Amino acid sequence: MSFTAESVWTDCLSFIKDNIKPQAYKTWFEPIKPVKLSGEALTIQVPSKFFYEWLEEHYIKLLRVALVRQLGNEAKLIYDVKMENNYSSNRPQIVKIPSSNRDPLKPQKVTVPLDSSSKRELRNPFIIPGLQKVKIESQLNANYSFANFIEGDSNRLARSAGMAVANKPGGTSFNPLLIYGGVGLGKTHLSHAIGVDIKDKYPDKTVLYISSEKFTQQFIDSVKSNTRNDFIHFYQMIDVLIIDDVQFLSGKAGTQDVFFHIFNHLHQNGKQVILTSDKAPVDMQDIEQRLLSRFKWGLSAELQSPDYETRISILQNKLYRDGVEMPVDIIEYIAKNIKSNVRELEGVLISMIAQASFNRKEFSIELAKQIVDKFVKNTKKEVSIDYIQKEVSKYFDMDVATLQSKTRKRHIVQARQLAMYFAKRLTKTSLASIGNQIGQRDHATVLHACKTVDNLTETDKQFRKYVDDLTKKLTF
Repeated sequence: MSFTAESVWTDCLSFIKDNIKPQAYKTWFEPIKPVKLSGEALTIQVPSKFFYEWLEEHYIKLLRVALVRQLGNEAKLIYDVKMENNYSSNRPQIVKIPSSNRDPLKPQKVTVPLDSSSKRELRNPFIIPGLQKVKIESQLNANYSFANFIEGDSNRLARSAGMAVANKPGGTSFNPLLIYGGVGLGKTHLSHAIGVDIKDKYPDKTVLYISSEKFTQQFIDSVKSNTRNDFIHFYQMIDVLIIDDVQFLSGKAGTQDVFFHIFNHLHQNGKQVILTSDKAPVDMQDIEQRLLSRFKWGLSAELQSPDYETRISILQNKLYRDGVEMPVDIIEYIAKNIKSNVRELEGVLISMIAQASFNRKEFSIELAKQIVDKFVKNTKKEVSIDYIQKEVSKYFDMDVATLQSKTRKRHIVQARQLAMYFAKRLTKTSLASIGNQIGQRDHATVLHACKTVDNLTETDKQFRKYVDDLTKKLTF
């Protein structure tokens, strides 16, 4: 008997219909049309990209089982997706997208030793378990992969080190692997990609991704509920621990202490630790020296702003994944004018597609210019405390050492207070860290400085001019 696309799909549908609710079947499967059967590859047409994404997210396992029943283990699924972005004509563009053919990452089960005398169970800070097996969700995003992390001179070391760690977690000299760099350069993407690759290659390894803020909150909760030891034991069971934005541990002595013990245990037992930060270890403030020295044990790899060729590749890859065609001169215009980070590049591209789609406009240099101009204008400049101190010192015609000194001369005190005020206003740094960086003061001094600046701005015309002038210098 010879198979056709129609006959294979009809048999698949009868199996699918028996395994889902009628309303779901009617909504998500009735509109699909079989298009082509080529060997073990079945092509089906779906009405939109959203439709394709929903099937991939919710029904991929069911689709795979149905196809394997009909076409064998080598069965493949390809989507013909109607894209409403072919702006030069009224006919929708058809884009072919292969199925990812992968399930969501499965939670890892870990056996937990229980105190048989008291029947006390180890508390999982993510889920409070009622069973001896603790389910550990990896918290990873499977869409972040090495395949869509475009390599360039700006990230080659970090990407290569990440791949080496993924091939042999805990077995390389890159332990810990610290990935650092500015906002929107791909630190989180790369750390997820390492975790996802490890889960693919070593399904039995327990991988956990967590932000430092969430880690801190879990630790605080464990202290409140008198389960600090359970918290530590839980993290000591992890094979690959990924902590994002580790610089936010700054000034949090209790969290740093508990992380120190967890880190030591993992490292000594050959487990892998991956950290991300917006600055190199040498520039981290209010992190204990014993912890900083451990951050330096492995490899610190910097992610820099992508060069022009890499920016072009990133844009082309994003367009390819979204099934959108765009003229080369427009891609080049965006790449030439958005230089700071990858997030902004993708933001401009998304805005372009949305404008063209919703307003039925064609892609053009004029449209790109409008969006790029708005984007650059609305993007807040990231400033550091060092930069603020240099600009304030320059404005008052003094050096940074004078600004930070212990002198009580009025004009120097006011300059120092303004530096603290702008550091609080323009950065996410804690008050304790601001005080520490601006002349070794405490957080109460910073609070007092901010209140003084607010009061003087309202009552002193000359002082208000200082604030206005420095605001322009630091934010434009």
